[in-house]
Amino acid sequence: MRNQTWPRTAVVGSGAVGCYFGGMLARAGAPVTLIGRPKHVEVFRRSGLRMDTTCFQETVPLSASADIAAARGAQLILFCVKSIDSEPVAQSLAPHLAPDALILDLQNGVDNVPRICRQVPNPVVASVVYVACEMIGAGCVKHHGRGDLVIGALGATEAGSSHAVPSRRQLDDLAALLAQADIPCLISDNIEGDLWLKFLINCAYNAISALGRSRYARMTALPETRAVMEDAVREVLAVAQASGVRMPEGDLVKTAMKLADAMPQQLSSMAQDLARGKRTEIDDLNGFVARRGEALGVPTPVNRILHGLVKLLEGAGSDAAKAG
Repeated sequence: MRNQTWPRTAVVGSGAVGCYFGGMLARAGAPVTLIGRPKHVEVFRRSGLRMDTTCFQETVPLSASADIAAARGAQLILFCVKSIDSEPVAQSLAPHLAPDALILDLQNGVDNVPRICRQVPNPVVASVVYVACEMIGAGCVKHHGRGDLVIGALGATEAGSSHAVPSRRQLDDLAALLAQADIPCLISDNIEGDLWLKFLINCAYNAISALGRSRYARMTALPETRAVMEDAVREVLAVAQASGVRMPEGDLVKTAMKLADAMPQQLSSMAQDLARGKRTEIDDLNGFVARRGEALGVPTPVNRILHGLVKLLEGAGSDAAKAG
């Protein structure tokens, strides 16, 4: 174990992302509690978290609970639930938060931080997550590539409230802590723009991967599919511009398409959710673009179609479950 004083850490939402980053912290020596579904918790308690990564295969011992109260006293909270659950879970978490707890938001989407801030008094660090991973069984996370974060503080206006904003020192200390756990981490001075950059990538990849049951390399290799992805990105950029977001410089359409080179074998989390009959985050991704575009007078036909088709598949899964 490295010479490091580790904060007690709670992972709220122990899916693939929570297990990967929580597992990396636990592997480095941090006292980590995974809070998640009972079927995974039972395995974590019995035999630890199995991590099958591109660099190592290990079983990592840690604590686990199905009760949100297990976050009580934690100094660092990794908030990893689906966007659709942000507010109810944050509300349930609030009574158990230590006064000095720092929340690191590890979700998809661009409006989760203000939604969390409406429920909790603690500072919330925004982050952009770049990792390809999936749960391949109870208590086992499979890592396909990357595993780095970009973090930053949304200002009070961006967060939609007068909520406490994480200080620069808190960001520096958090980045150093993550680096000690082999989690590369950059601090951004334009985290809103970086969130929207990741958001447009999600809007390009997630729904199409789910609809086509396809991994990323195959999607970008097919000219017809690539063209749809690029159109989806252009629509997100138009909505971002109309929203007053300062986007990173460069050709962001090309930037989005390059993700497949780093994660060629990734199947989107949305595809994984549909395969398991679970609700997806489509309303907070392409659906968000369609709603915001309509409100701002920006046409978003590609994102609207992707939203509608995924909603159709979600309904088909519910119908099949009822029929069963």
